[in-house]
Amino acid sequence: MTEFFVNGKTVRAEKNQKLLRFLRDELRLTSVKDGCSEGACGTCHVLIDGKLTKACVPSTDKLAGKSVLTVEGLSDFEKEVYVHAFAEAGAVQCGFCIPGMVLAAKALLDGNPDPTRAEARAAIRYNICRCTGYVKIVDGILLAARAFREGKVPAPAADDYQVGSRVHRIDVAEKVLGYGKYPDDLYVEGMCYGSAVRSAYPRARVLSIDTAEAEALPGVVCVLTQKDIPGQVNVGHIKKDQPTLIGVGEITHYLGDAVALVCARDRETLEAAKKLVKVEYEVLPAVHDPVEAAAPGAPLVFEGDESNVQAHKHVSRGDAAGAIARSAHVLSRHFETPWTEHAFLEPECCVALPLENGGVKLLTTDQSAHTTQRECAAMLGVDFEHCLVENQLVGGGFGGKEDMSVQHHAALIAYVARVPVKVKLSRAESILVHPKRHPFSMDFTLGCDENGIIQGVKAKVVSDTGAFASLGGPVLERACTHAAGPYAYESFEIEGTAYYTNNPPAGAFRGFGVTQTCFAIESLLNEMAELVGISPWEIRMRNAIRPGGVLPNGQIVGPETGLVETLEAAKPYYDAALAAGDPVGLACAMKNAGVGVGLPDWGRAKLIVEADGRLHIYSGASCIGQGLGTVLVQMVVTNAHLKPEQIVYERSNTWIAPDSGDTSGSRQTLITGEAVRRACEKLVSAMEGKTLADLKGQEFYGEYLAKTDPLGAEVPNPVSHVAYGYATQMCVLDRETGRIKHLYGIHDVGKAVNPLSCEGQIEGGMVMSMGYALTERYPFDDNCRPTAKFGTLGLFRADQVPEITAIVVDKPGLPYANGAIGIGEITSIPTAPAIAEAYYRLDGQRRTTLPLQGTPYARP
Repeated sequence: MTEFFVNGKTVRAEKNQKLLRFLRDELRLTSVKDGCSEGACGTCHVLIDGKLTKACVPSTDKLAGKSVLTVEGLSDFEKEVYVHAFAEAGAVQCGFCIPGMVLAAKALLDGNPDPTRAEARAAIRYNICRCTGYVKIVDGILLAARAFREGKVPAPAADDYQVGSRVHRIDVAEKVLGYGKYPDDLYVEGMCYGSAVRSAYPRARVLSIDTAEAEALPGVVCVLTQKDIPGQVNVGHIKKDQPTLIGVGEITHYLGDAVALVCARDRETLEAAKKLVKVEYEVLPAVHDPVEAAAPGAPLVFEGDESNVQAHKHVSRGDAAGAIARSAHVLSRHFETPWTEHAFLEPECCVALPLENGGVKLLTTDQSAHTTQRECAAMLGVDFEHCLVENQLVGGGFGGKEDMSVQHHAALIAYVARVPVKVKLSRAESILVHPKRHPFSMDFTLGCDENGIIQGVKAKVVSDTGAFASLGGPVLERACTHAAGPYAYESFEIEGTAYYTNNPPAGAFRGFGVTQTCFAIESLLNEMAELVGISPWEIRMRNAIRPGGVLPNGQIVGPETGLVETLEAAKPYYDAALAAGDPVGLACAMKNAGVGVGLPDWGRAKLIVEADGRLHIYSGASCIGQGLGTVLVQMVVTNAHLKPEQIVYERSNTWIAPDSGDTSGSRQTLITGEAVRRACEKLVSAMEGKTLADLKGQEFYGEYLAKTDPLGAEVPNPVSHVAYGYATQMCVLDRETGRIKHLYGIHDVGKAVNPLSCEGQIEGGMVMSMGYALTERYPFDDNCRPTAKFGTLGLFRADQVPEITAIVVDKPGLPYANGAIGIGEITSIPTAPAIAEAYYRLDGQRRTTLPLQGTPYARP
């Protein structure tokens, strides 16, 4: 037994364990997050005798007499200061990293009450944030320092919650102080723990599974195999090709395939039991990449398929080959982009509870409660009343939480064993299991006339979609349709193929395929500008799509189109960099808002006046850190003429909140925002001559279908998407050090609902793609096993991030959602080609492969 102090109180650890586990599992101090348990992420930071320490590192037997402080132990004034400062700065997005950031800030400010910006950045260099790009967290630390020096907390700069106001996010307090609940923060009476026994080989036939020894271990609740699944074995977004469990006689697809599920009363027994499950395999040759997948006689990842082709897309308009042949200038280049890991700070977790009706209730962290319900209900063979799903706080997603990871496994255990169970991926499992960003191999040809006006583009792209389809087909389609860039020409042709391999699956990732093809077309356009003899800025201004113009996909764009405005806003900074002799790179992008291409894309919302006399917002849309809840509150305040204190935003569930689709495709602000606006119209009509209290018990439903034309529609000018966002980004290097001195992100978002949040999205997206361009890697060994740990992925840290200027171009015009378009994905798209061009301006080397080599950031 070890005795020490936690938040000023004496505690006793009866057994030796990691401090992280003691604080969370025994003291229930869940502000201390378990982000990696590898000492890399900083989400578990505490103060031990005033020193910042990762709680996953020290064991309790080393803490005798020491004093541990968590966010729960801060004084009331400290809590008030940090909540205000981080809210005012816009420092909170998904929130999972924030309590650790707060304690890093306290460690700094206790010894240095008036730090510089550089000192604040250095203070959080051991804390990873994947959402914010650190800029606004540093702002928050400096605001907190001022409040402590002045001894008072100022009023918010804005508090009207109208559309267009820089208001505080509604969930800041629960995230800063750590009392908001992510699934891993939930502890229920009698809760058990579940985990999967995964394949030892990427491709092998399972000959037998022996669970007897594991089942006999005291404390084991059950060991489940495929025969225990009552409904459909396979899950999957579009194609149901992901086995919940691999059965005897079947072939594994990758190392993440589950062959058995173990449930035990405690974690230690769980891990011991997993080792006792004996699986016999016939090892088979694996498919490592698209080249092997396409080779004659290649092993088939899926038995019975004719080939390893997962998806094929061909997009064509006009005569690209002819236009290129007639062009004055022609360039052809080959480009490569890598696998990328999402690295959200919260690992996947689900708590499943047995229901009295024989079904289950799932408390999840994912990007659509309704998608999880459909997948898990089908697997259990039950109706929706027997499979309820409720989102908890979601610690980041970026597309990586669209697929089933732990939800179906938790559901199966709770359904069969009738026990509450928590299933959580370790960080190593998370890095292996969830779908990644697709690597692409691309060949592009661009033709321009003597003035740099684009005549035609022709391209061929190949992607590795890994072990399952996931969203590989739609990602490939989006990569192809957006490969033309945001320019006004109509001769374009691209062919794309996605191949199955035995690598981890690839799926949705911020940018959704456009990040890859944008790197190619924008890099080629930069080279073309030099060939023509004009600047990269000028070639874009000459070709930029304008309101009423026709995109290469044939769509006529509307008055909300703002690419030119982003270029004009960038011009002074671009000219200043050139005048200073700084190497500067520039790139543009466009990205759809909404699913588009003819697919049903519904936004739905329900506004209910409940017994408390307040209006409760229900929508099946997930808030994964982008600030959706705040956006919808602002929509209601503006359109229903209510005060923010009259409104409650409810997290997504499947029994009250109507399905509003996945949080993906930068769609929720526009699609669900418009549904809320329409519901507000009904509410306003009902309130004529009445107060909100008079409407208790009434519901007001709104829905919006973002209607579009399918790919290849036989119409002259198909509407592929209801709207696009546009961006110009710039990278300026320090000529002496070769490091990035300044990034500029200028984004057309339609009407900016909350400009503060928009800036945070820009900053976070650009830093994420700095890593994509320069440092991030997701390597495999010969067994198709990822070899990176969280700390070796190459994620940027606060003290490595340059100055960032985020400029929001507010250009209403879209007749939906108060003119809002959204911004989530596009922020990561043009960063890499802008950085690549800056390095060309520094050393004269054209780089066509990511991450870029020959830079000060390059890793061995």
